Amino acid sequence: MHDRPRLRRLALLLPAGLLVAGCSSAVDVTVADGASDPLCTKASAAWPSTVSNQQRRDVSTGSASVRAWGDPAIIARCGVTSPGPTSRQCFGVSGIDWVGTPLSDGMSFVTYGRDPAIEVLVPKKYSPEPTVLGAFTRAAAAIPQGSHRCS
Repeated sequence: MHDRPRLRRLALLLPAGLLVAGCSSAVDVTVADGASDPLCTKASAAWPSTVSNQQRRDVSTGSASVRAWGDPAIIARCGVTSPGPTSRQCFGVSGIDWVGTPLSDGMSFVTYGRDPAIEVLVPKKYSPEPTVLGAFTRAAAAIPQGSHRCS
């Protein structure tokens, strides 16, 4: 009988706790395999504060190698595998070479000739998608350019 008031308080608090836990606005992302590379630490320190006038959002991981901005989210990850020579669209933006791949809901861009590479996923909402890449120039430049370049 002494526990009945305590149980009532717990019953009132429990649904509120479940509501908060179930409504996370964090963007669900995975850390790239090479995210622990020291060059990703340098690149991550240069992530932009905004991208296409979109504010930074929380992500589901504590790794600084992954960031997101806006809704739907523009996602950047450091530590992905650098693409080899390719026939896909390759172009330079502010001195950084990128390989672009169309997706059903936007585009994926990966730095070309830099290891580890940075991947940027851009939803169609921000079309034309390559226009957001300039925001990532400082981060990508933190990783030295290798011998592969867009021709």
